Amino acid sequence: MSKFNNQKIIGLFFIIISFYTIFKIRNDFNQDYFHILLIAIICVSTDTGGYIFGKLLKGPKLTKLSPNKTYAGVIGSFLLSIITTILFFKLTLKIYNFKFTEETFIFVLFVSLVSQIGDIIISYFKRLSKIKDTGNIIPGHGGILDRIDGMIFAYPFSYLVFLNWNFQ
Repeated sequence: MSKFNNQKIIGLFFIIISFYTIFKIRNDFNQDYFHILLIAIICVSTDTGGYIFGKLLKGPKLTKLSPNKTYAGVIGSFLLSIITTILFFKLTLKIYNFKFTEETFIFVLFVSLVSQIGDIIISYFKRLSKIKDTGNIIPGHGGILDRIDGMIFAYPFSYLVFLNWNFQ
């Protein structure tokens, strides 16, 4: 089996696990789509915060695995994910009655971290495969995979947290 086929199998495995945990989160934590949307908001704001802060503040590079990532982007990722999660909780308070607590704060930081690590891992695999962009459906963007790379890792991580942490 060639190296490329092994990478396809690993990628397929991660995508299946990710979709399965989305399904499990929806069914095991019967809160409509609150938890699924919460994780998506954290991941999207993590990507957005990293991009904005990284472009504006520049600064030292984080890793050679993903050469466009900077320390400023990491900080921006954490900040924007916390801010958007607080806003999400305030907007949905009347519907779901969840409050932003210290546990939520820690959860957001960890999901943001896992999302950033997932982004770096996918960037590494793209470099191994000599692929710059995974599509052109979003103009000026690296493809759909750039939008969901962190989520592929964040949903399974979050499911494990929900199982063991009794997160509400």
